[in-house]
Amino acid sequence: MRITGRLDVQNRSDNSVLFTSVYIGMKLLLWFILLVICWPLALAILLFYPIIWLVLLPFRILGFAVEGVFGFIRALFMLPAKILS
Repeated sequence: MRITGRLDVQNRSDNSVLFTSVYIGMKLLLWFILLVICWPLALAILLFYPIIWLVLLPFRILGFAVEGVFGFIRALFMLPAKILS
């Protein structure tokens, strides 16, 4: 990717930034639709979303740790194959 004064997101191979921006835009659009349909529920979601995110944060950290352990075990099992090839 070449930087020429502006960030060209379309040239990225994984398109992660483009996908993230579409995902955030979709969430915002759905929230505005919910705000029009049922504004008390939309405001409750807006209020409780950070609290729910904080409650679920330890599980996300635990998931990273478990993924690392499984990656290490996989590397141990694949080590003989890598040495022989």
